[in-house]
Amino acid sequence: MITITASRRDAPVIVLIATTAFGLLLGGATYGLHGTTPLLDRATNSVSTWIIWTAVAGALIRARPLAVWGGALMMVGTCVGYYAASALGDTFGTGGLGTAAVWSVAGLAGGPLLGWAGWTVRRGRGAARAVAGAAIAMVVLGEGLWLGLALHYWGEATVFLAIGALLTALLTVYLARAGAQRYWLCALLAPVAGLAFYLAERGILDGLLGSV
Repeated sequence: MITITASRRDAPVIVLIATTAFGLLLGGATYGLHGTTPLLDRATNSVSTWIIWTAVAGALIRARPLAVWGGALMMVGTCVGYYAASALGDTFGTGGLGTAAVWSVAGLAGGPLLGWAGWTVRRGRGAARAVAGAAIAMVVLGEGLWLGLALHYWGEATVFLAIGALLTALLTVYLARAGAQRYWLCALLAPVAGLAFYLAERGILDGLLGSV
C-alpha cells in the first residue's frame, strides 16, 4: 500500500498538475492580498514570495526532472493566476498583456532553477547541494538589494536582507548536519549570487518591463 501510494504521488501527470494548480492559487491569492495591510502588500508584491515556493516544491518532489518542470509550470501558473484575477478585478490595464508575458518568461527562467535547487539541497550529492542552497538564498538577498539600491526602500530592504541572511545560515547549517560536501560554499556564494540576481533584475527585467 505504501509503495502504491508513493508511486501515485510521484506520477508525472499528478505532480505537474498539482504544481500548476498551486501556482494558479498562489497567483490569485497574491492579487487578492494586495493592499490589505502594509506588510502583506510588500510580501505579496515580491519576486521572492513567488519563486521561493518553487524551491519548496522541488524539495518535496522525488524526481529531479519533475522538480525542474514543476518549477517552470508553477511560475507560469502563478502569472496566469495573478493576471486572471487582475482581469476579473478590472485592473488589467493597457500594457497588462506585455507585463504578464515578461513575468511569465522570467518565471520560466527562475522556476526551473529554484525547483532544481530545492530538489538538490534535499536529495542531491556533492558540492552541488551547497550551490543549490546559495541559489535559494540568492532570491531573497537579491530582492533586498533591489529594494534598497534601486527603489531606496531601505526599511523593507533591511528586512529582506536580514531574512536572506537567516535563510543562508539555516541552509548552511542544514547542509553541514546532512554531511554535504563543501557545505560552507552556501554561505560564501549566497551574497555573490544575490548581487548577480540584483544586477540581472535591474539590468534585464526592469528594462523589459519598461519596454512594454
